[in-house]
Amino acid sequence: VFNTYFLCSSRSSRSLSKFTYFSDQVWSVTAPTFSLSMLSAAIQPASAHPQCLDFEPPFKPQWHLEFCSQYEQFGCCDQRTDNVIAERYWDVIEQLETAGYDLCEDMLKEIMCQECSPYAAHLYDAEDPYTPVRDLPGLCFGYCSEFHRKCRHVLRYLTDNQLLLDTSGRDMATFCSLVDLSDQDYCYPRVLKSTDLNSNLGQVVEDPKGCLQVCLTEVANSLRNPVLMLHSGDDTHRMFIAEQLGFVWVYLRDGSRLERPFLDMSGEVLTTPWLGDERGFLGMAFHPKYRLNGRFFIYYSIQFDGKVDKIRISEMKVSDGDMNVADPYSERVILEIEEPAANHNGGQLLFGQDGYLYIFTGDGGKAGDPFGKYGNAQNRSALLGKVLRIDVDGSDPVGKPYRIPPDNPFSRDPDARPEVFAYGVRNMWRCSVDRGDPVSGYGRGRIFCGDVGQNRYEEVDIIVKGGNYGWRAKEGFECYDIKLCQNASLTTTDDILPIFAYSHHVGKSVTGGYVYRGCESPNLNGLYIFGDFMTGRLMALEENKAARTWIEKSICMGSTTTCSFPGLINHHHKFIISFAEDEAGELYFLATSYPSAMSPTGTVFKFMDPSRRAPPGKCKQKPLPVKVKGKKFPFIPSERKLLHLRLSNPKIPGTEE
Repeated sequence: VFNTYFLCSSRSSRSLSKFTYFSDQVWSVTAPTFSLSMLSAAIQPASAHPQCLDFEPPFKPQWHLEFCSQYEQFGCCDQRTDNVIAERYWDVIEQLETAGYDLCEDMLKEIMCQECSPYAAHLYDAEDPYTPVRDLPGLCFGYCSEFHRKCRHVLRYLTDNQLLLDTSGRDMATFCSLVDLSDQDYCYPRVLKSTDLNSNLGQVVEDPKGCLQVCLTEVANSLRNPVLMLHSGDDTHRMFIAEQLGFVWVYLRDGSRLERPFLDMSGEVLTTPWLGDERGFLGMAFHPKYRLNGRFFIYYSIQFDGKVDKIRISEMKVSDGDMNVADPYSERVILEIEEPAANHNGGQLLFGQDGYLYIFTGDGGKAGDPFGKYGNAQNRSALLGKVLRIDVDGSDPVGKPYRIPPDNPFSRDPDARPEVFAYGVRNMWRCSVDRGDPVSGYGRGRIFCGDVGQNRYEEVDIIVKGGNYGWRAKEGFECYDIKLCQNASLTTTDDILPIFAYSHHVGKSVTGGYVYRGCESPNLNGLYIFGDFMTGRLMALEENKAARTWIEKSICMGSTTTCSFPGLINHHHKFIISFAEDEAGELYFLATSYPSAMSPTGTVFKFMDPSRRAPPGKCKQKPLPVKVKGKKFPFIPSERKLLHLRLSNPKIPGTEE
C-alpha cells in the first residue's frame, strides 16, 4: 500500500530528486537518475487541478510570504517553507559572490520559488510518483535559452545531476530539451499566462458537463452493510461504525479498528440476509454530554413471537471499566412502536442544538401509506411517519422514561401525540444537524433530511417545528393522492415543501447527507452533499441566501489524472447507505457493492477537494488520549489506487479523459 508523502516544506527540489517512487515502497538511490529515454517517455495528460509536491492540493497561506510573495495568495508554501527557500537562496548568492560569478538574482529566485507554485507537481513531473522528481522545474524553451545564456553557472548550486551539468556546458538546445515539459501548458513561465489553468484557480473544478470533481480516500472496509458512522463528541476523535446486523465498531484516529466491538446487539436485532431488507440496527446517537455521563441511544428492529415487528429506541451506557465497550446490561427501553410491515422503518436518531432527542420514523411500510383514513403520516395521533422530539433527561409524572418538551407543537392537542414535532413524512433516511458556518455561525442547528419517495420523486427537507411535509397527499412537489391533496383540512399553504426534489429518472432512493463545515476543503463549505442509494449518484445543493432557494450541484469523481496521487481514488461502491461527519467536520459516506446485511463489502470513503486545501497546521486537532485494552487491527486499504491501476493497465475502461 502506497502512502508515502514528500513534503515540499522540508525538502528542496535537489533533495527531492534523490528518491524514486515505486508501488509499495520507496527506494533510495545514491544519485539523481536522469536520462533522455526517461524524459521522452509518455507523460500522463496534465490535470486541470493544481497539485503540490506533497501530492495535496495547494492553499492560501495564513500569513504573508516574504520571499516567494507572488504565491502568497495561492500556492504550495506556508511561511516556514518560504523561509527555507529564502535561506537556500541566500546561501547560493553567498557562494556566487565568493566565486566571483554573476549573481543572476532574479532568475535564480524565480526558479527556486516554483516549489511554491500551485502547479509545482507538474513543473517537477511529480504528478506521476513512479518517475523521479526533477531537479529543476520545467522551463519553456525561450526562458530556458535566456537562463542558459545568462545564468548557467548557477546550475551547480541547484543540482548535482551530471547529465544536466555536462549538457549545459556544451549545448543549449539539448539542455533546454531536457528541462522542457511535454505538456507546454505547464512549463514556466507559460503556466502563469494560461487562461484555462488560472481562471478558476483553487475553485472546485467542474467537468465539461458541470459536475464538481472530487476525489476520495478509503478509511474503512470489509463492513457488513454499514448503516452509520458517528463520533461521540468527547474530543477523542474516535469514530463508531454500526453494521445493520447490530455490531458497532470503534475506529481510532490512526485508522485502526479495535478487536472487540463497542456494542453487540446481534442477538436482539431483527435482520435477514435478503437484499434490501430495511430492518436491523438502524440508528444511534450519543448524548451531548456523553463525555460526562456515558449515555447513548440506539434504534433497532425487533420481532415478538415471530409475527409482530417493532422498532425499539433504548438508552445505554458505556461500561465503567473500558471506554471502548458499552455496558451490555445497561439497556433501558425508551419507546417501542409496532410496525405493520417490514419496510419503511425510519431509523435516524440525533440530538438537536436544543439538547432534545429527535426520532425519525417511517410511515409503517407498504405502498402509499394505506393505514387508516389518511395514512399514518397524516395522522397526528400515530407515531409513524413522523419526526418525534423528546427530553431524555428525566421522566414524566405518568412514568414514561422521557419528558415532552414544553414547546412541542402538539403537546396540548388532545387529538395528537405530544411527542410529534413534525409529520407527513414517508421514510426519512439519514438526517443531520448543520453545525453552522465556522466563522459566522450561519445555518447552525438546521436539520436536513432525505425523505425516500414512492413512485416518482425523492426529496430533501429542512425540518421545522409543526411542519406538515405532505405525504401521502404529496410526493416531492407534486400530488400523490389527488383526493387528499385537494383536502383543505389536510393541506394548506403552510405545508412545508422540499428544498429539492428529483425524479426517478435520476435516482430512486435518496440518502440524506450533511452540510460540509469542515476545515480541510474550504471550497466545499456550505454545500449540502447527499446521494442516491440505488444509482450511486452523488449530489450537492448550494444555498442562495438572498432568494432562499437551493441550487443543485452535481458531484462526480475526478478524472484519472486528477485523482492519481498517493492515497486517492476516484471510484466507489454503487449502493450509498449513509453519510457521516467526524468530530472535526470532515465528510464521509458509507457504501457497499452488495446490499445484504451479511455481505462484508461495505466501505467508508472520505471526500477530498483536489483543487484547494486549508493551509498546513490550520486543521490540526488535539484529541484526548484513548485507553485501549484489547488488540487493534491496522487499516489495510482494499480499493486499488489509481496509481496501481495505471501501472498494471495503462488504459482503464471508463477512465479515459
